[in-house]
Amino acid sequence: MNPAMTSEATSEPALLDASALTSDPDLESRFAESSHRILADLVRGGAALGWVTPPSRDEVAELLGHVVSAAQAGDAALRAAYLGRRLVGLGYWLRYARPTHRPHADLEKVAVDAAAHGRGIGRALTGALIADARGAGIEVLTLDARGDNVGALHLYRSLGFSEYGRLPGFVAVGELRYDKVFCMLDLRRQG
Repeated sequence: MNPAMTSEATSEPALLDASALTSDPDLESRFAESSHRILADLVRGGAALGWVTPPSRDEVAELLGHVVSAAQAGDAALRAAYLGRRLVGLGYWLRYARPTHRPHADLEKVAVDAAAHGRGIGRALTGALIADARGAGIEVLTLDARGDNVGALHLYRSLGFSEYGRLPGFVAVGELRYDKVFCMLDLRRQG
């Protein structure tokens, strides 16, 4: 196990990047399964993560494989938060593929195990991903969130993101409709 891992009782999570995750065979073999558990449980509970029904294990494994490959090519960053040996959160951004958009990236997902909410893990993951974006020369980091995800929107604003657009009633979950909120962080203006 990675020596940077913290004990469960420690309030600070260990934040591992894609390189650390793939360099430890034990960690790597459990990462997709643990990620699937977190994502499926959150979606099952109504979380706004882009799925209406919980994703399959294969879907999560394929997604993470894509993100790890992109990170190895310099086109993404992946962070995983551990308390002790337990994965409690993950997040990633992906660089835009179109040539005119290459200096920019989209913060695709930040997900924290419901049992670990309120411990600052989402803030730590997002902060690390912002630092990774800055280090990769990303100029503008974008994201979108469901309008009822008040906690996430508050977190993003507190980290410097600003809203640049909103599609009213755009997200359909059964009969319910939610706004899709677009946010950006201009890293060109920050030192």
